[in-house]
Amino acid sequence: MALRIAVFVHEQGIVDEIELDGADLLLTTDLFWMQNDDGEVTATLRVLADHDPVHIGRVATAAAARGRGYAGQLLRAALRAYPGAVEISAQSHLEKWYGRFGFARIGDNYQEAGIPHVRMLKTSGETDAT
Repeated sequence: MALRIAVFVHEQGIVDEIELDGADLLLTTDLFWMQNDDGEVTATLRVLADHDPVHIGRVATAAAARGRGYAGQLLRAALRAYPGAVEISAQSHLEKWYGRFGFARIGDNYQEAGIPHVRMLKTSGETDAT
């Protein structure tokens, strides 16, 4: 949660009530993360498995750890754990990055927490994106 608050609330200015929505506490939510040697979380994402299709969100990487492929590694792990249809609400500027993992746009851009987003769907299978 500390990493997500640092990225989404402090860096991106999202209101913390939106970020802290309680979904992390549901039994149907899976959290994925990576830690450095000091035990600090460097990247994270969550999977809301009670959605149809499954929804991946809250993908975040610590500022000091960006550009190392950590978010991609977590995304591949989540897609292996949930090989069926998966939906994301991607920040629009990341559409091409998510496309590397097999996600395709479904619909127009929209605003979420004051940031342009786009719904994307991956129907099945794995990707070789790095």
